Amino acid sequence: MENSLNEKQIQILQVAEKLFAEKGFDGTSIRDISKEAKINVAMVSYYFGSKEKLLESLVLYKTSSLKELLSDLIDEQLEPVEKMYKLIDLYVNRLNCNQGIYRILHFELASKKRVLELESFSDIKKTNLRSLEIIIKEGQAKGVFRKDVTIELITPTILGTFFHFQMNKPFFENLLDLKTEEEYNTYIKTTLTMHIQQTIKALLTYES
Repeated sequence: MENSLNEKQIQILQVAEKLFAEKGFDGTSIRDISKEAKINVAMVSYYFGSKEKLLESLVLYKTSSLKELLSDLIDEQLEPVEKMYKLIDLYVNRLNCNQGIYRILHFELASKKRVLELESFSDIKKTNLRSLEIIIKEGQAKGVFRKDVTIELITPTILGTFFHFQMNKPFFENLLDLKTEEEYNTYIKTTLTMHIQQTIKALLTYES
């Protein structure tokens, strides 16, 4: 997806992400996007057609790279637990670097917008789930991971912990005395990531 976009299209998507995250999908017009991007309205329509198609392109642009990273991870020569730790690190890092798009997705899904009932978006989620499945089944075959794991609930466990932390940012900043944005992001990359890794390891392994 990324390779097929030109610089102008990427610029439009970046502006759209910023405005959708700030004003919501319904609160943003193609005119708003073209004005902010300093591009003719007709140019935006030419590249993407409708606003719905623009959001679809944005979602795919922002989420498709994770698919490639997970595919590469499957082929790495790592022990099952290390591979799972790396997968969680990838997930958390991607989520933290793409907060705008996930804020949009969360809002659109919460308001049951039909725009996200997209086959292409569903395909990405299914592909990511298959990658997770391969890693877990590899661990099960080696006798490292339990056989009674509900694989479909592993991703919600990872994402749920991350999003709860993000949605309660002021509370956790105060609770954990995180005074700057840098301290907050460092906490996510280290302590929160490690907590999620340990949680998933406890779910997957036989260790007591």
